[in-house]
Amino acid sequence: MSIRTYSELITLPTFIDRFNYLRLDGRVGEETFGFDRYLNQRFYKSEEWLKVRDIVILRDTGFGDYCKDLGMDGHDIHERILIHHMNPITKDDILQKSKYLLDPEFLICTIDSTHRAIHYGDENQLITDPIERRRNDTCPWRLN
Repeated sequence: MSIRTYSELITLPTFIDRFNYLRLDGRVGEETFGFDRYLNQRFYKSEEWLKVRDIVILRDTGFGDYCKDLGMDGHDIHERILIHHMNPITKDDILQKSKYLLDPEFLICTIDSTHRAIHYGDENQLITDPIERRRNDTCPWRLN
C-alpha cells in the first residue's frame, strides 16, 4: 500500500477521485484496536491531537466560511467535522508516536458519512452534489 498524502490528494480534481484515492474497502467488524481501544480513545483526547485537529480544520477551511469535505470546494461541512488519518493508524503507531499521527500532511477533514464510506467502501453514503432547489419544489400541490 502506498502512503497517501494531503499534497497528492488536493491535486485530484473531483470529489469522487479524492474518495477513491482514500478508499480503504474495509469490512465492518474487522478488528483494529480490539481490547486496546483505550489507547485510541486516549490519543484522540490528548492536547497534541486537539492542536493538530485545529490546524487541519483551519487549513481545510481555506478562504471560505466553512470547512470542506475532503478539502473539496463545493462540499462545505455543516455538521460535526471529523479528521481522517489518510493512512490507517495502528496500536503501534500510537505507542511509537508514528509520524502519521500528528502531521497534517497525512490528515484531512471529512463528515461522518464520507468517513464511513472511506472505511467501508460504500459510495452510496457519499453526498456528492448539492440538491438544486426550484420554486415550490417542497410544495407539490402548488404550480410553478
